[in-house]
Amino acid sequence: MRVGSSSTTGWRATTSVAMSNYIESGSIIAIATSLGFWQTQFHLTDGFVGILAAFSANAFGAAIGAILGGPLTDRLGRKFIYTYDLLLYMLGVLLAVFAVNAGMLFAAFLITGIAVGAGVPASWTYIAEQAPDHARGKHVGMAQLAWSIGPLVGFALAAALAPLGLLGSRLIFAHLFVVAAIVWWVRQGLPESKLWTDVKTGAVSTTHSGTGMRALFSKRANITALLFLFGVYGFWNLVAGQAGIFMPRVYEAAGVHSAVEQDLLQVLVWGCTVLATYFGFMQLADRMSRRVLYFIGAVLGILAWVVLVFAPPGLPTLLTFAISWGIAAGIGAQAFYGVWTAELFATPYRASAQGVLFFAARIAVGLLSSVFPVLLAASGVPTVGLILIAFLVVALLIGVIWAPATQGKSLRQIEAERYGRDTPTTTSTDSTAREDARA
Repeated sequence: MRVGSSSTTGWRATTSVAMSNYIESGSIIAIATSLGFWQTQFHLTDGFVGILAAFSANAFGAAIGAILGGPLTDRLGRKFIYTYDLLLYMLGVLLAVFAVNAGMLFAAFLITGIAVGAGVPASWTYIAEQAPDHARGKHVGMAQLAWSIGPLVGFALAAALAPLGLLGSRLIFAHLFVVAAIVWWVRQGLPESKLWTDVKTGAVSTTHSGTGMRALFSKRANITALLFLFGVYGFWNLVAGQAGIFMPRVYEAAGVHSAVEQDLLQVLVWGCTVLATYFGFMQLADRMSRRVLYFIGAVLGILAWVVLVFAPPGLPTLLTFAISWGIAAGIGAQAFYGVWTAELFATPYRASAQGVLFFAARIAVGLLSSVFPVLLAASGVPTVGLILIAFLVVALLIGVIWAPATQGKSLRQIEAERYGRDTPTTTSTDSTAREDARA
């Protein structure tokens, strides 16, 4: 059955491929909620904990996978990567389940991170290419929704399994293995992206020569898009990356010492993110001004951290932070990045661009993660909070000022406008989108 031939089939493809985001975020949360247990079990220093986090799915590990997986996705196809990367992922989480020393744990985190980094650019690209033009934001939002559900489930499991200590953490990694195996099986029936196939076989003419990095960096329009998207995603992700993996330690520094209470606060954060993603981004990204929606999310994110840093410590402050940051994450930079990064690059190197951006963003997170635990322990929430607020302000300004006018347009139309060349106005993908619109 051809993906896109009906809205049902399109959503099946979107949902199964979007699960890359669930296992990505799930990996990060599994690591975040288990670091304390691993540190005690293997007598690790704060510095080594930072290294573990830096080389995980949250940072360097994902960066390595992205810089390899992005170009391979453009060269070999979207299906090739999202079919095989989960096998590597399952190996990584299985190593974590049975880790008996720090070296084995490091290998588990690194392998898992590489698999995540390779899979995410392929999944975001595939979803955007098969989505109807009038609902691209909604379909890409499904990836954001899956990414949000991962932490919601992860922290809920961590709270429930906290009495089991490290065994509970191993069980969380085991659940990721099971989910990855199911998703891998479901994906076997999905076809290749029609848009990629048309370009690869020459069914659609293009003046773009080559694929991957060389072609990507050959045009000025691509360089400016890369800088814009790093400004949006990279600076925001510096904050989200630390919050995702070190938030329990931030809560500890803010006076919440119970691991269960920390996990429940994170359940609230991600519950709000899930609701905001579905009722906010997925329903509005194709209907209202994206610039305005992005602004609302960015302001809420800044407000959350301002409250955490400057408001009097206590439950009202923590609840305000959790709700505001959760909503901001649902309609914020990552969801828009998922849409814009697919729209602003041509098909021959769309995944390569995502690989470069994901690589750069995760390298930045890794560098900060390697010193964040030490900085937090030495300086406390106010100092690190001000640094994170500054990153969020930069992301807000860049996204609001330079938000692209791509809403409702086909990927081929956007490509023609950006690169100034004649492009067919009707392709198989465009026709499918209109069929879906009538359905």
